[in-house]
Amino acid sequence: MHSSTKFSPFEVVYGFNPLIPLDLTPLPIGEIVSLDGKHKAELVKKIHEEARNHILHKNEQAATQANKGRKHVTFEPEDWVWVHFRKERFPTQRISKLNPRGDGPFQVLEKINDNAYKLDLPGEYQVSSTFNVSDLSPFDVGIDSRTNPFEEWGNDRVEPDSEHEDKLHISTGPVTRARAKKLEQALQNLWTRIREEARSSRDEQVDLGLIFVIKSAGPHQYTSGH
Repeated sequence: MHSSTKFSPFEVVYGFNPLIPLDLTPLPIGEIVSLDGKHKAELVKKIHEEARNHILHKNEQAATQANKGRKHVTFEPEDWVWVHFRKERFPTQRISKLNPRGDGPFQVLEKINDNAYKLDLPGEYQVSSTFNVSDLSPFDVGIDSRTNPFEEWGNDRVEPDSEHEDKLHISTGPVTRARAKKLEQALQNLWTRIREEARSSRDEQVDLGLIFVIKSAGPHQYTSGH
């Protein structure tokens, strides 16, 4: 008996199980299976219907187990998303291990279904603009970001709502050149702010030590500015 259909493959095809030695034992007349053609056809249809229901139920159980803990993500037109670069689809962009594994943000033009979306993808990539949801991740535009992400000389940094905001906050997403540049700028701004506060602080020696730590963690091209 198959675990999904609850029937043996032989019974699904022929409507009865193959004979075994015990089947050669004479049975009472009331238990003999009717060989009437119409009755047999109805019996096979019934077996097929039950087997189909068992398979659907088994598939639902398997899907529930496989999707356990998985977050269901959907997008709508005009949403902004990151795109993951798969090697088989973006061989040029993934030619080196050091190249970014994604890019964005790109705007969703059309929602084909919950699993497929059409993006406003630049022609330089020379690939289809339709992507599976598994290759997309949401991009947090932020209330202070510029409207057009492809506009040159724009301010991509999300301004903090208060002075207590984390100065190194960078929106989550794939590591791209744009995000690396934003992180570098955030480190530079934080270093400058701490240095200015250190100059006006009584405990200048402690703050200057913190400046040295930030400077060491940042890019090597940073200068002291003295």
